[in-house]
Amino acid sequence: MSVTFAVYPGSFDPFTLGHLDVVQRAGALFSKLIIGVGINAEKQPLFSAEERVELIRLSTAHLRNIEIVTYQGLTVKFVQQLGAKIMIRGVRPLTDIAAELTMMMANRRLAPDVETLFMVADGDLAHVSSSLIKEIASVADETAFANFLPKPIIRKVIERLNKMDN
Repeated sequence: MSVTFAVYPGSFDPFTLGHLDVVQRAGALFSKLIIGVGINAEKQPLFSAEERVELIRLSTAHLRNIEIVTYQGLTVKFVQQLGAKIMIRGVRPLTDIAAELTMMMANRRLAPDVETLFMVADGDLAHVSSSLIKEIASVADETAFANFLPKPIIRKVIERLNKMDN
């Protein structure tokens, strides 16, 4: 069976260079990559789902085989509903492996037809996370954020973080 597309789900709040790295690498492996922006009503995101979609769209404008959609509910069920057989998960070696393996095993029980493909973060990006962006907001400027965020969205993220501090 030929697999032509995969799904890369996440909260992407905000979208980072680490996320972009995974999107570019996964996008090179599949004819289409669907980025699923998860909506969790119990969390207070920095950006709304619509804003996160826009940040991803701006960050991936140079890629032609990307589709961005929002979803609610169980991620593996979302992947199944799309008819996908591959779910991409980006992992940072020191912080994500245990939790991602646990989730993968649970997903296998819930959806044995969906395989999880782990993409380990590039060495220079292994420390980058959306949480880190929020933590360094008070001390970082545009130049510093260029090490963590795609260039097209730096200003928007800084504006939002500044708004949250006031």
